[in-house]
Amino acid sequence: MIKKNRKKTLFGLPQKVVFCKKTLVSNQRPNSEIEYKHNSKTKKKTMFISKNGLSDAWIYSRIKKRINWKKRESELLKLLDKHRGKYGKYDCIVPGSGGKDSAYAAHVLKYKYGMSPLTVTWSPILYTDYGYKNFQNWVKSGNFGNISGSADKEVAKFLTRSSTLNLLHPFQTFILGQKLFPIKIAAQHEIPLIFYGDSTAERGNPVSENNTSLRNKLYHTLNNLDEVYLGGIKYSDLIKKFKIDRELLSDFIPLNLDMYNKSKIEVRHLGYYLKWIPQETFYYAVKHCGFKPRPFRTDGTYTKYAGLDDKVECVNYYTIYIKFGIGRATYDVSQDLRNDHISIDEAKLLIKKYDGEFPKRYFNDVMNYLDIDPKYFLKHVNKFRSPHLWKKINNKWKLRHTPY
Repeated sequence: MIKKNRKKTLFGLPQKVVFCKKTLVSNQRPNSEIEYKHNSKTKKKTMFISKNGLSDAWIYSRIKKRINWKKRESELLKLLDKHRGKYGKYDCIVPGSGGKDSAYAAHVLKYKYGMSPLTVTWSPILYTDYGYKNFQNWVKSGNFGNISGSADKEVAKFLTRSSTLNLLHPFQTFILGQKLFPIKIAAQHEIPLIFYGDSTAERGNPVSENNTSLRNKLYHTLNNLDEVYLGGIKYSDLIKKFKIDRELLSDFIPLNLDMYNKSKIEVRHLGYYLKWIPQETFYYAVKHCGFKPRPFRTDGTYTKYAGLDDKVECVNYYTIYIKFGIGRATYDVSQDLRNDHISIDEAKLLIKKYDGEFPKRYFNDVMNYLDIDPKYFLKHVNKFRSPHLWKKINNKWKLRHTPY
């Protein structure tokens, strides 16, 4: 019996590449990705695509059309009445940095539903001018209270550099801080209700995760520090070998389970209760929250209003393209397809034109911040190209599989 020549896969990705027929995203997309990963062999949970070629994200987009949104809003009102005015000056928390979704969520909760949200911001690694201005406009426009936080600068830089070189994941520790900071603020200030914007099902995670109270203990609690790798380095080595103080690493370590349960924190998604259409949240944020898109499109895609905050984000999406064969344009196209804003033919053209575009606008700024030689980085990324996704033709890397 002749065995088929199976190409090596990195990151535990599925050997067979399958694209959703309706959203064009492949089954290589990480799903509920664990941020404490530490090597390329760690198996990832990836997007599920059914036998008839449909992803969970598409399935949920059709479910949304059948949802009774008046009934969902009544559920929201009951939830808000349960918490309204119960915790002093603020009665809920909205994490965000003033992007369109967090701006919309905080403003609607305050001015339509009469809540008193405290906005909580984990500061970007390298703010863009546009991102910082939108953040200021957001807080000012709604007269929102805000608590902003960030890690120790040297530790943040060390871990970001380490995660970039060891994992090709420039956003690993930022994502951890971003996820954990609102939880810790909620526990510290005894405000147990947290509202995010769109649901996880909107972004392609399993429909089953789109429940009314997502208590994701994977990110919010941790009892065994031996399981923790930050920047691809074991937690104990960060302390013993690299002499980093435990307290300075605490921003990236969740609450323990007892403390989390005691705080009775509820993490909700406003997109479960209200019909969430990103284009509409953009228009709302422009009108009510002083949000302004950039005058130029974002590297790697065709949009001007998403991911404006952090210079590192464009580089991060480029590394996602290297590791998983999925670029930023594919993520944006998938969203627009789910909302019936573009045709499948338009989507394929946009992916072909923009996916994997080099992040030239902020690339040198990011490399300078990380003290990484740009030429070294461009060679280094090739170590993370999974052979089942990539091949070299005429000395240029090409994807083996595309949706167009």
